[in-house]
Formats: sequence, structure tokens, C-alpha cells
Amino acid sequence: MSSMPAAAHRNLIVIGGSAGAMAPLLDLVAGLPRGFAASILIVQHIGAHNSVLPELLTRRGPLPALFPISGRLLEPGVIFVAPPDHHLLVIDGAVRLSRDPKENHARPAIDPLFRSAAIAKGPRVIGVLLSGWLDDGVAGLQAIKACGGLAVVQAPQDAEEPEMPDTARRYVAVDDVLPAAEIARALTAMTSRPIDATPPVPAALIAEHALSVGESEDAVATLDRIGTPSRITCPECSGVLWEIKDAQPPRYRCHTGHGYSIAALDKAQGARTDQALWSALRVLHERERLLREMAAAHRRRDALADAERVDAEADHIAVHAQQLQHLASR
Repeated sequence: MSSMPAAAHRNLIVIGGSAGAMAPLLDLVAGLPRGFAASILIVQHIGAHNSVLPELLTRRGPLPALFPISGRLLEPGVIFVAPPDHHLLVIDGAVRLSRDPKENHARPAIDPLFRSAAIAKGPRVIGVLLSGWLDDGVAGLQAIKACGGLAVVQAPQDAEEPEMPDTARRYVAVDDVLPAAEIARALTAMTSRPIDATPPVPAALIAEHALSVGESEDAVATLDRIGTPSRITCPECSGVLWEIKDAQPPRYRCHTGHGYSIAALDKAQGARTDQALWSALRVLHERERLLREMAAAHRRRDALADAERVDAEADHIAVHAQQLQHLASR
């Protein structure tokens, strides 16, 4: 470990939330003091949908909130919110917006923000994970802890959707598990404490981050170093997924940069399977209709044997369509 200047403090707070996180976010910013000494970056799972989150946060608390432009410098007492369909990253002392591959089937996603902040600012970072489904943000909190930062999680019993904070509590050595109403006060106290030292950034973390933002010189070689090829393909691009070594819970990446926790991969595969089943059902229905029309055409020219043969094939397809309909509707 290398020593840091005596005056160094934690001055970057990164916050992630998903379903049920709006109320905790509003409570959190309402409790922060004017002139707060840290920069605040927020990812809320909004996909490509329009968002008025900066306006809501600005009205609720004393600190201004906005969608930043890429390259804007971090600023104490200002809240930067990830815009729709863009990852929000920290690069040195500035923010970067990107449309890099989705992670955990989301863009913006929480893990890219947390991971980039950990690499850029090490022990100066405090990560906060709020209500949500699945486990986006868990690997990011692990990265923050590995780089000397702190991790705060909303108490699962206080969360509308407890899965995300509960998973974090099970897989991360969190520093505090708090109701949303108490998080602002805890952050204020944490930013006032000086930092003594910083650990080196793990090489595997740097390599994975470079891969996720398209800056790896050889993506396949990088994946071979940090992972093991699996027999599973990426739901986004159909490329091979590598299972990241020693990741708990298990995580996967493809060479184009898509990343998944095992829970997010299960959800994405489920959606892909559902789509494939309904597409196959549509094709079977269309095939049956065409065969019935062919049989009718054979009858019009008195080719009864041909009509019976084609009708038998249509009956066979109708049986398979019925079975597939039952499977797709479960």
C-alpha cells in the first residue's frame, strides 16, 4: 500500500438503484447539506426512456442535479445523473458518457459506474446500492472495496425491492446497512474522515474495465486471462461467454464487451427463449395455413391423394403448434 496525503478524504459518492429506488433517492438527497464536500454520481435503471430525475432531485434537496455532458469535471456538491441509454463513467477527474455494450442487460448500468470510479479514485469512493431487482451493482461494490473504498447498502427490509441490496449484503463486505432515511447522515460522516492509505488497483479489474469500454488491445486474450470459456452464448450478440474467474456470484463476459451476472444472464436468456418460442409458433401457424391452402388447391383439381398427403402434414404441424403454444404460455 502507498501512503496518501494527510488531507485526503472520500469525495466521490456513486449511487445505484433500480425498481423501488426513486423514494430512497429523494430521501437521500434531501438529507445532504448545502455545500456537501463530495461529488455525487447516480445511475438509475431507466434504459432508453425519458427521465426527469435531475429535476426531481434538484427540487427535493439543496444540491443541483443534472445530466452531464461527457468530459465535464467532477464538482463537489453537484449531482450527475446517467442520461437515458448511456453509461456514466469516471475517467480521472471527469465524467464520461458512453453507449458501450449493455451490462446486466441494462444501459445505463450500475456496475460500469462503480467499477470506473474504483479504478479512477480508489479509496476516495463511497458506493451506495439501493432498492432493485437482481444484482447489478454487486460486482461494482466489490470493485470499490478492492480499491479501498467504502460500501453502503439500503437495508433490505427498508427496500421496496430487497433483492439487489440483499445480494450485496451477502457477497460484499459492506461498511453499513441502513434505512434510506439514515444514509445521507452516514455519507456526511464518512466524507469527513481522512484516508490513510490506498491499495493497488487489481490488474484483473483494470483488464475487465478496458474490455467493457472497448479499449482492450486483444479482447479474446484478455478474456482468457480473466475468465474461462463457457458453453453459453451471449443473449445480446450470440458470441461465446467467458465465466470470470473467482467471481461470486458468477459473472460472464463476451469479447464484444457485454457483461452479465448469473441472475441477469438467466433473465436475459429467459426473454430470448420466450421470444424464440413465440417466433417458432408463428412460423408453425403460417406453415399450417399454407399447407391447408395447398390441400384445397389439390382438391380443386381432383388430386385427392395429394390433398390427403398435404392435409396429413398440416395435421402433424398443428399438433406440434399446440404443444408449443402450451409451452410458450406457461
